[in-house]
Amino acid sequence: MKTLAVTAGLLGVASAGPSLVARGTFCGDWDYEVSGPYTVYNNLWGKDSADSGEQCVTNNGLASDDTLSWSVEWTWVGAPSSVKSYPNVVVEAEPRPLADVNSINAKWDWSYTGDGDFTANVAFDLFTGDTADSEPVYEFMVWLGAFGGAGPISETGSPIGSVNLAGIEWQLYRGPNGQMTVFSFVASSGNVGSFSGDLTEFSSYLVAEHGVDDGQILQSVGAGTEPFIGSNVVFTTSSYSATVA
Repeated sequence: MKTLAVTAGLLGVASAGPSLVARGTFCGDWDYEVSGPYTVYNNLWGKDSADSGEQCVTNNGLASDDTLSWSVEWTWVGAPSSVKSYPNVVVEAEPRPLADVNSINAKWDWSYTGDGDFTANVAFDLFTGDTADSEPVYEFMVWLGAFGGAGPISETGSPIGSVNLAGIEWQLYRGPNGQMTVFSFVASSGNVGSFSGDLTEFSSYLVAEHGVDDGQILQSVGAGTEPFIGSNVVFTTSSYSATVA
């Protein structure tokens, strides 16, 4: 499996001057758009590692049932082991200690298509820190999809355990990313194109079994894809919802 060299930025926005655009398609490095409680980011944070490429997000907004649909089309050439971007959606939520997060109920239906082989993942991405605004201490990833040999950050290249959460069997990996410790739950039985579950099952498991402090502040809850390499690849979220309570 390929190892992610670096994972996505905390909120998908860097200091390069993000621009808010009308609902539709946007292609700027740090463009984003707000739809109800969700912010959809393009987030081309790793594009400089590519020989060439482009990426555009289309936000379709909220449906009558308040679910969000969006898609991203991308082409990236070169540096096949490096993540180029993290197009994603972040749900609005007040930062609070993990001990005070009662639920993170999420539903996600998605699909991926491309011209030939491509490498990418599909994952929830949660960050925690000592305070709401501090550098993250932990990153919790829940991998629903892996294509073309994409694999999680790992100290050894092997899982440190397995667990059944949200009715699905997962392999758990751990590894460093800068100052953070990254825990990655990777679905054991292949891609999960339709997910419905409470993400606090994952954080509570890490608190109970792997020494994560439940006083850590939940800073961000995101869901998106990390592209490595591919041509005319389209990631589609047909329906997404998440609520932090």
